[in-house]
Amino acid sequence: MIALTLPALDPRVRWSIRIVDAVGAGILAEHEPYQQCETASVGKVFLLIEVARRLESGELDPDQRIAIPEEHRVADSGLLYRMRDQRVTVDDAALLVGAVSDNLATNALLALCGLDAVRAVAPGLGFADTSLHDFIRNERTPDLPWTPSYGTAAELAELMRRLGAGEVDSPAVSGRVLDWLAADTDTSMVADALLLDPLAHVEAEYQGMVLRHKTGSTSFARIDIGHLAGPSASVAYAVAANWKHSDDDLRAPVLDAMHAIGEELRAHVTGRRRDDEKLG
Repeated sequence: MIALTLPALDPRVRWSIRIVDAVGAGILAEHEPYQQCETASVGKVFLLIEVARRLESGELDPDQRIAIPEEHRVADSGLLYRMRDQRVTVDDAALLVGAVSDNLATNALLALCGLDAVRAVAPGLGFADTSLHDFIRNERTPDLPWTPSYGTAAELAELMRRLGAGEVDSPAVSGRVLDWLAADTDTSMVADALLLDPLAHVEAEYQGMVLRHKTGSTSFARIDIGHLAGPSASVAYAVAANWKHSDDDLRAPVLDAMHAIGEELRAHVTGRRRDDEKLG
């Protein structure tokens, strides 16, 4: 199995990284894969799994209109809080979460499913150090849970490998989640180097690559987890970076490293090196 090379990582950053072969599950590269990080919006994948389960079982109707509890109205990430008509369906709310990490849609679906039920998804899949932990909040005060989600690269890469293999509950449940994630418009992190169209990569796009991923961002964190398939290979990856206790905003070196990792993944799954293409 071909090992991949990680770039130099800024030592001021708390990193957790793992890249695995999506078919054989062998480890291709890693750095502190069991180190737990705050993962911002990445834990929303567990909400999508719970929603997909309930849609498949018939407990939820995809055309049911969501209710948005007043105590969980939030802004920032997403589109729903800016829309004139917020009476979207369950299926469309899940799509908004997958496409633009929509905070308001997230909270509405969390209220619908119940926070405790969604918190139970990760441990139910065998993950001990990764979970969605709380609603999205406009302000996180000391009396609230410490983070909306947390996780390790080892568990998050395994989550994406299982989703890609159709092993999270069933191919139908896994497929629903991957379909929502296919619309993710945030290609600013690892996915930046793939050169995909950020708004249209549901089908195989540049160099035959198919990406399904979820990102998370805060003022001190960048996280990108995904399943990437190409003509030469398929991988599942998780790259998490936190710099909460730094006096500096380290997003620039973090994103540089993420882009370098993405380029390594692109070359691996396509079998094409960027330098060779330039020479050709």
